[in-house]
Amino acid sequence: MIFRQMFEPESSTYTYLLACHDRGEAVLVDPVVETIERDLGVLQQLGLRLAYTLETHVHADHISASCRLRLRTGCKIAMPAMDALPCVDIGVAEDRPLTVGSLTLRPIYTPGHTETHHCYLLDFGGVQRLFTGDALLIDGCGRTDFQSGSAEALFQSVRQKIFTLPDDTLVYPGHDYQYRHVSTVVQERERNPRLGDGKTLEEFMHIMANLNLPYPKKIDAAVPANRLCGDCSETVVEALRAIGGTSLQG
Repeated sequence: MIFRQMFEPESSTYTYLLACHDRGEAVLVDPVVETIERDLGVLQQLGLRLAYTLETHVHADHISASCRLRLRTGCKIAMPAMDALPCVDIGVAEDRPLTVGSLTLRPIYTPGHTETHHCYLLDFGGVQRLFTGDALLIDGCGRTDFQSGSAEALFQSVRQKIFTLPDDTLVYPGHDYQYRHVSTVVQERERNPRLGDGKTLEEFMHIMANLNLPYPKKIDAAVPANRLCGDCSETVVEALRAIGGTSLQG
């Protein structure tokens, strides 16, 4: 397997490249429009063909690169089937994993940050890697105050779907604002200040209700664009660049 974790600094988004070495096929998880050339360069350097882009959810803080990557490479766009977006080629679900050569990404339905959010579990070479999107961050979690978010649903998702995985499962988040790269299930279960260390639902809901995060700067442009898999028009990209700034997701 070939694995790369790549960072987009303005939105503090991690994009993950996963590839089957034998078949030379790759998938990009949560690609960002500003880093298309970087991602294509990495694929070329590694001699890989982009087979899929895969989204964890409809993002509110940046525009996805999926639409443009499909135009440039002929890849297919994969996304949670329950979003039912017409721009998507392959709908994934807990009973519909995504296979890339010898790699199988198993979707795990984790609503709360958004109502259709999914994480992706990869079990390869005796190591389990969980790509958590915005459901679970390192020492945090995604916010729940827009896009049909629900603190109660997120609490159940993390506790029942993520924290029940083996202790040594690696946790790769969709964002980090302090330049951290990876955690583990046991670390988040024991130390996460919002969801770990035996926090009750009532405590978690109180925490989430008092985060006092500003309204996401880019949400009004990003969400409609991402419901078009990134919207291939240049107008929307320029509009989002004009807004500028980071929209904290957790």
